[in-house]
Amino acid sequence: MTENQPHQPQNQPGNDTPAQGSTYGNQAPQGTPPAYGSGPQERTQQLPTTGYGQHSQQQFAPQGQARPGGYQGGQFGTAGTHQGASPGTNWPFGPQQPAQPEPPKPKRRGLALVAATALLVGTAGGVGGAAVYSATTDTSSTPSVTAPLNGGQTAPVSAPNGSVQAAAAKVLPSVVKIAFTTSQGAGTGSGIVISKDGLIVTNNHVVSGAGSGGRLSVILNDGRTVSATVVGTDPLTDLAVIRADAKDLTPAVLGKSGDLAVGQSVVAIGSPFGLDATVTSGIVSALNRPVTSGGEEQDSTTVFPAVQTDAAINPGNSGGALIDLAGQVVGINSAIKTAGGSGQSEGGNIGLGFAIPIDQAKPIIDELVATGKATHARLGVTVGDAQSSDGLTQGATLGEVTSGGAADKAGLKSGDVITAIDGKAIASGDALVAAVRSHRPDDEVTITYNRGGQTGLTVKAKLGSDNGNPTG
Repeated sequence: MTENQPHQPQNQPGNDTPAQGSTYGNQAPQGTPPAYGSGPQERTQQLPTTGYGQHSQQQFAPQGQARPGGYQGGQFGTAGTHQGASPGTNWPFGPQQPAQPEPPKPKRRGLALVAATALLVGTAGGVGGAAVYSATTDTSSTPSVTAPLNGGQTAPVSAPNGSVQAAAAKVLPSVVKIAFTTSQGAGTGSGIVISKDGLIVTNNHVVSGAGSGGRLSVILNDGRTVSATVVGTDPLTDLAVIRADAKDLTPAVLGKSGDLAVGQSVVAIGSPFGLDATVTSGIVSALNRPVTSGGEEQDSTTVFPAVQTDAAINPGNSGGALIDLAGQVVGINSAIKTAGGSGQSEGGNIGLGFAIPIDQAKPIIDELVATGKATHARLGVTVGDAQSSDGLTQGATLGEVTSGGAADKAGLKSGDVITAIDGKAIASGDALVAAVRSHRPDDEVTITYNRGGQTGLTVKAKLGSDNGNPTG
């Protein structure tokens, strides 16, 4: 494979959910991240968008009652609507022995009924249960204890600095749900507001179909829905910038992914399965993880040095924010590894999510806003995995070296095995591609390599540019 157009997987599913939201909207291919042993290379799947009406949920209701507020394509049933016959006076506990009468306490009884309902259905059915009790009416004057906060309303309890709650409160107004429709389907993803006048960064695979007759809408944190247009896309890094038709947005603060440490707490915000403004938390599991993700289309494969996290990330989180506890964006959620095989690419979180580091994304975002396209660093080589006699991957073997390219000017030759860039180990061809992609054109890097039995050789190389033509 080349550094700018990596090899394509050999077994692409034909009818699976494709990774590109532009292709089928609610379908994305299955893949897994790169392996470093002797077996075949694995891939992750680009984080799928969520298709309308495609993710069915079970709905739970007491025996003999109709199912109120059914969950359809990411929207809960109308609040306050009661369907089916009213439960008897003794429901849900069955016949009871007569008790001594007590003075009426209507407000406390109303709260008790809601609490009992939430307990029964909440333990039974997850999101299905939520559909039941969000449609339950509390007829007392006391607000329901299970009613969700309205958009833009702050939580009633003040949050200490450095908490998940405080970090989420800072960034929630800046994370949006992106809805798209194309000739082949419809679905939702996520995005991060980066300017007051409507600029939003997201994944390329969320919006790539909008340029060919598709339509984009943005659902803001305050509940408004506005139209949006594509400013620029970069399939190589799976980034895109769109502009929403709004002038009063709250931009997120972009942090530094280079300051992250393994084990540090992070928070993911987005719209998994269409559930907007969803917050999950976890830690940084690994840094600079070479992740290969993509779909059936030839130009959809990307390799990037990911921030790996165990914060719950699911289809529909694409383009959403990964933030630190200071409330600063440190990554853009893009890919997941699923446990299922072919045909199960809609599988949910298993604790292996991957985000594009914000340090890598920032210059690409700036170029997309300025020119609509992006440039990338090039070493000017084709690469493959180096293997020892025991089958363990040892580095990246150089294939063709482009005449006049960065590697050629530095004196590298075909057959050389690169083992480190700037002192960081290179375990595979994908790792070399990811390392080069983490830099910008004209950056100087120190390359450690082996040649003809000699090990630990070093050379400095000034990286070139693809001039916005990643396959050229």
